[in-house]
Amino acid sequence: MNDIIDKISGFVWGPVTLVLIVGTGLYLTIRLGFLQFRTLPYALRLAFSPTRQDKKSKGDISHYQALTTAMAATIGTGNIVGVATAVVLGGPGAVFWMWISALFGMATKYSEALLAVKYRVVNSKGEMSGGPMYYLERGLKAKWLGVLFAIFGAIAAFGIGNMVQSNSVSDALERSFNVPPWATGIILTILTGLVILGGIKSIGRVTAFFVPIMALLYVIGGLIIVAMNIDTVPSVIGLIFEDAFTGSALGGGVLGTVIRYGVARGVFSNEAGLGSAPIAAAAAKTDYPGRQALVSMTQVLIDTIIVCSITGITIVMSGLAGSGLEGGDLTAASFSTFLGDTGGYIVTIGIVLFAFSTLVGWSYYGEKCFAYLFNDKAIPYYRVVFVLAVMYGAIEKLGVVWGIADIMNALMAFPNLIGLLGLSGVVVYETKKFLKVAKEEKEERKQASRAS
Repeated sequence: MNDIIDKISGFVWGPVTLVLIVGTGLYLTIRLGFLQFRTLPYALRLAFSPTRQDKKSKGDISHYQALTTAMAATIGTGNIVGVATAVVLGGPGAVFWMWISALFGMATKYSEALLAVKYRVVNSKGEMSGGPMYYLERGLKAKWLGVLFAIFGAIAAFGIGNMVQSNSVSDALERSFNVPPWATGIILTILTGLVILGGIKSIGRVTAFFVPIMALLYVIGGLIIVAMNIDTVPSVIGLIFEDAFTGSALGGGVLGTVIRYGVARGVFSNEAGLGSAPIAAAAAKTDYPGRQALVSMTQVLIDTIIVCSITGITIVMSGLAGSGLEGGDLTAASFSTFLGDTGGYIVTIGIVLFAFSTLVGWSYYGEKCFAYLFNDKAIPYYRVVFVLAVMYGAIEKLGVVWGIADIMNALMAFPNLIGLLGLSGVVVYETKKFLKVAKEEKEERKQASRAS
């Protein structure tokens, strides 16, 4: 059974899927006139400036809370374990191709969020519901694709967004601190229940506080390592760039393998093109779809260009990629090379915090997929089952569960990419409309500044 699932997973995450995801990002980048580069400073101000948070428009949570909810789901074990796997299997050059996938992925993430806000609906509880299932149904007029996406998303939420994460936490705590899995399961189950049973507003408040702290803890640890070895940074960056185009670090110099693993782990980490994050974007208080879309776009920058780079550069700098260590063990050993036991603890705590945040973020994604398939009355039952699944994941071996979840995660991309390509004209139109508004707002601020 495991062999069959592994083969299916290898196919759905293979070159065809990756070319479609990156190709869609490239296509949208060109159609939008390289928007992610032109508007990035403005997008960051929208995301993080308290004065730019829209409090009056329709929605359930702020721009910032929508961003941190999406980041909670995407900044996960992929940033620690996935990057390590990419460097081992693809060589140092894989880090470069992670960066490339992220730069194009920003245009994809922008487009997903814009469509999610434009085609969102108000549910029976007066809350916003949106995401690929709604823009496939209401925008593309293809409800069957929306149903497919919701099925894949609902299943993936229990695997990649739940049991796999709690299993990673219990393994890390048992390995580093000898905490029994059942104890980890009980604590995780209680904490997850306390957060998600309150719905998106509760999730938004928790992630707004929790996500910056967990990301900063990990990033600061990595930056200390970089600062301690600043003289070697140019050679490490040079090796990453050289290997990206030669594959020389691998036996036989297989360049395609370097690109494949770099792109695959980049997409796995930031989820651009998979259609998950726009579900959170749809809940944001915003007057124009383009405004929240720019905020959502910054998620890819933070997730891959910043957090994943810390992991990748530290591993390459340590020289342990060929040591036989894999995944989280390799990342922990790399941090420990420079920071001693403290480095290992930083990685372990990072895995715990990142995995818990993924649990919280994906609970909302799965909930919305479940509600789309059935109705809003089913949500309380979904939440209870989701919380119980956390305990199961913490104490059981999950080989088959991981494989099935991995497949469902990849399958989410296909209906979503069809929607993005089919509705790209809508994305361009809404973008032009909002950028005109943003330009007028800028002029008004200048005039107000001169007047004062």
